[in-house]
Amino acid sequence: MNSSKKPWDLITKEERQYAVDKIITFFSEERDEEIGVIAAEEVLDMFLELLGPQLHNAALTEAKDWFKEKMVNMEFDFDLLKK
Repeated sequence: MNSSKKPWDLITKEERQYAVDKIITFFSEERDEEIGVIAAEEVLDMFLELLGPQLHNAALTEAKDWFKEKMVNMEFDFDLLKK
């Protein structure tokens, strides 16, 4: 496995190994093709580079929306404490 981490590669070593294993299994079972670890890593890297920024931004938007909702609830709770 390549030890240099790419900017888009935000997964752990264990998650990466799991994904590589799943890619190898997918190609074997669904496409009847045998690929090795290096090819599976290249497929994974392509998807991480392609989709990583969009997934990251979507997660940030979701977290921001969650935080906004919590702030509205907190504001309501503070108003209830007023005498």
